[in-house]
Amino acid sequence: MELKERLHAHLIELVRDRDPYLATAGHFFVQQYIYQQMEQWGTPEIHEFQVRGKKHQNLILNLLSFDGGLQKPPILVGAHYDAVPGTPGADDNATGVAVLLELARGFATEPAKCPVRLVAFDMEEYGLLGSTQYAADLKRQQQPLRLMISLEMLGYCDATPGSQSYPAGLGHFYPNRGDFIGLIGNLPTIPDLIHLSRRIRKGGTPCEWLPVPIRGLVVPPTRFSDHSPFWDRGYRALMVTDTAFLRNPHYHKASDRLKTLNLDFLTGVCRGLADGIRQL
Repeated sequence: MELKERLHAHLIELVRDRDPYLATAGHFFVQQYIYQQMEQWGTPEIHEFQVRGKKHQNLILNLLSFDGGLQKPPILVGAHYDAVPGTPGADDNATGVAVLLELARGFATEPAKCPVRLVAFDMEEYGLLGSTQYAADLKRQQQPLRLMISLEMLGYCDATPGSQSYPAGLGHFYPNRGDFIGLIGNLPTIPDLIHLSRRIRKGGTPCEWLPVPIRGLVVPPTRFSDHSPFWDRGYRALMVTDTAFLRNPHYHKASDRLKTLNLDFLTGVCRGLADGIRQL
């Protein structure tokens, strides 16, 4: 299958109610689907954590660099697989998980310069709990990362003038059409933001990037995903996003369905990211 078809096939399986408390069957199905997909490319690991006495799982797949070594710090790419109650979560965040699974295929068959660690996070919608626990564990173990990349809503595109909104002040510097993918990183990631944006644009997908100081505290919406616990612990981290509620009218609603996505846009984002990450 071509990349677009494979992404669509993943989305058919992932887009369903999957809140870990109120849609436990859907949540378990998606968790097992991710594990089985990862299993095709290596041996997945389970990072277990507890919330109010209930066990939750982040799913991890480590892939070697092209030279077969693990000496270099890895690039961690993460996407959350839970969804808010009452929504099938097509854009939020089945799109991120679908791309994560295709990156697993891509880097297993054609490795990157650095080792790549792919992580499917649970409990993002309850306050970034899975990524917070994982980042804290990495920091406690003094494990370095080359870069952390959070995939957060990648498939909604609207080229209508005025379709894109921004936090106060930023609209003067960026397009008013919601037809680009955004990269938002802390200041140490500026070279990575430039590199990734160039590779994504080279593939034909519009891309804008924004560096933010002080862990994003000056622009709170820049913290609304799994990269921010890594910012808080001093890691280089960035978010890849279609800007969520600043563009997508289906955000956290029952209408966040597969039919609202632009699969050509999602495919371009996936291809550009794979190309860019491979060269980091």
